Amino acid sequence: MKIFLKPSVAIALLFCSLFAAAQAQQTAERAYPEGYITGVVTSANGPEAGVWVIAETKETNTPFVKIVVTDDDGRYTLPQMPEATFNVWVRGYGLVDSESVEGRPGDRDLNLTAVVAATAREAAAVYPADYWFALLEIPTSDMFPGTGPEGNGFSPQLETQDEWVHAYKSRCHFCHQQGSEITRTLDHMDHLGFDTHEEAWDYRLQLGVRGGGMYGSFVGLGREGMMRILGDWTRGIEAGLVPEQPPRPEGVERNVVVTLRDIGGDHDFMHDEVTTDKNNPTVNANGPVYAVSSGHGTLEIVDPITNDNYKINIPTREDPRIVRNRFPQPGRPSNFWGMEHIWGVENPSDPHNPMMDSLGRVWMTSKIRNDQPDWCREGSDNKFARYFPLTRSGRQASVYDPETQQFELVDTCFSTHHLQFANNPDRTLYFNELSGPMFGWVDTRTWDLTHDEQASQGWCPQIIDTNGDGVITKPWNAAGEENPNPALDTEVSFRLYSVIPDPRDGDIVWGASESYPGHIVRLDRGDNPPETCISEVYQVAEGGLDPRGLDIDSNGVIWAAMAASSHFARFDRTQCDVLNGPGTAEGTHCAQGWTLFKTDGPTYPGTDIPSDFHYFGWVDQHNISGLGKDTPIITGSNSDSLIALDPETGDWTRLRVPYPLGFYQRGLDGRIDDIDAGWKGRSLWANYGTHLIWHVEGGKGTTGKMVQFQIRPDPLAF
Repeated sequence: MKIFLKPSVAIALLFCSLFAAAQAQQTAERAYPEGYITGVVTSANGPEAGVWVIAETKETNTPFVKIVVTDDDGRYTLPQMPEATFNVWVRGYGLVDSESVEGRPGDRDLNLTAVVAATAREAAAVYPADYWFALLEIPTSDMFPGTGPEGNGFSPQLETQDEWVHAYKSRCHFCHQQGSEITRTLDHMDHLGFDTHEEAWDYRLQLGVRGGGMYGSFVGLGREGMMRILGDWTRGIEAGLVPEQPPRPEGVERNVVVTLRDIGGDHDFMHDEVTTDKNNPTVNANGPVYAVSSGHGTLEIVDPITNDNYKINIPTREDPRIVRNRFPQPGRPSNFWGMEHIWGVENPSDPHNPMMDSLGRVWMTSKIRNDQPDWCREGSDNKFARYFPLTRSGRQASVYDPETQQFELVDTCFSTHHLQFANNPDRTLYFNELSGPMFGWVDTRTWDLTHDEQASQGWCPQIIDTNGDGVITKPWNAAGEENPNPALDTEVSFRLYSVIPDPRDGDIVWGASESYPGHIVRLDRGDNPPETCISEVYQVAEGGLDPRGLDIDSNGVIWAAMAASSHFARFDRTQCDVLNGPGTAEGTHCAQGWTLFKTDGPTYPGTDIPSDFHYFGWVDQHNISGLGKDTPIITGSNSDSLIALDPETGDWTRLRVPYPLGFYQRGLDGRIDDIDAGWKGRSLWANYGTHLIWHVEGGKGTTGKMVQFQIRPDPLAF
């Protein structure tokens, strides 16, 4: 039987085949270099195993660094090296940095001499920040509830040590690492002439662009108590206190290849990066990688093949001179920038988080205007506004198309923060809503067809089916007044930090709330949102604190990064006996759904609380890393690392970035550049996402970095 195709189908298939051929040709043309350098690292102790060999050059279009780890015999191989002259040197735990030697691709015996540290303090200079921060003596359990400024100095509003840890780690690790060289010393403040470390800390936390936020958190925790513990910490370090030595990389950790490329300027705050479509990681193969500079309103771009580095301004719909800027003028002068207003002055678009769609376009949360349009408010005929009107939106959305090199701006009634694409025909883009409702979304397929902002977006409040009838009956009347009828359902309002749709059903989406001790919330939009939107809430298991970052595996199991308690938490909804009905609004009805995995690393004295901070988590749904399908990876934002978990054994694998110190990351993603090229065609990506890039090793003048991770089969593969 012959099969005849309609002309439109035949044309489509022809287009697809031509596109595939063009993509294959592009992949062949745009490939990483194949040059490599090999050698052996030895010291006075013999071959040095598990130390880093670092090669850096400024001869490429943007500064370039390659880092590998030595094998058991001290051998190393630096793969995929561009044609340039490199300074090559050694860093490792128990060593001091070696002198560099020059090398070029093709050098096969570039042997290096490592230098053993003479003292523990010399060796500790290159330890990750969390090891230094583990020297901090946090308040003990018997100090809570706090007794205020006339007592132990901690806030009476903090009733337990867990509440203090939750508040402290969620607020005070939010911007940058703690324990880095610049934070563990007061040397750069000597000129101010303080008599005590306590006085210096009280002043220090009011400085610069983040001074207002830092000092507000400091006072909220208890000014006098915080002055005391921070003063004791830096005073002890000044007197010679040093942390324990971290373990050197072992096993798979020695197979890691790290490549860094400079991106952005010397005071860019680049929150996040993106390289591909989460649902199809072959999108944008070998293409540019993107980050957003929140403080400067720019899309920052690095081409990993050519090593070009450039930026594009993100526009606003209203005149940028009148769009309100959320970044305040410094209250007190920064030690680095004085009273210079370094963020948001020229371009207030304030992008926060980029994601890539299946067409290779970059979608961002960004500010496009000031005041809320009437169609979002009460009295509008928009069905979502009639159901749940919204009065404000601090940030909206934009999309950049690399094909046209043009931006389009999308107004949203809801505020936007993080965003993720569902795996569905509508290409639904979900956003977490920071100011109340659970989620907003844009059906990007509808947007592409109509460019109608109202027709393509929607949002739902968080309403729990507490009467258990399977449908939602609004707990308020048409006037927006609360209705106490017990037969009605229950509205909750968890401020959500992150968002992730279920890859099996694009109408189901989850979010994480930091509200103590922490909750995750599930929304099922149903077939006629907003009326059919049903939510569920689940409080984290005992011991878990502060779920900030959220991802999901291919089976619908949630993984939540517990920023305060330093767990990676797994939640399996299929283990719940009860999903809705009376009492479910508190979220305590499915403790059995949780499994907590505490990350390794140093802990605060006298506690089992790690000093690392986990900003976000990610699940490798497509086995891009080579560590296995659905491997969960958590960010070691205070430990210069990405940390992969084997859920079967509970073992952790650290992908460490030893140079420059200060790799504070807020997320990651993974891309497949060539599905047939093995480890060479697959990479994880992250960026230095610290607010204060001048805290990174190198100090003022250093710039952001885009970081590429590859895991090869052995430490010598090239």
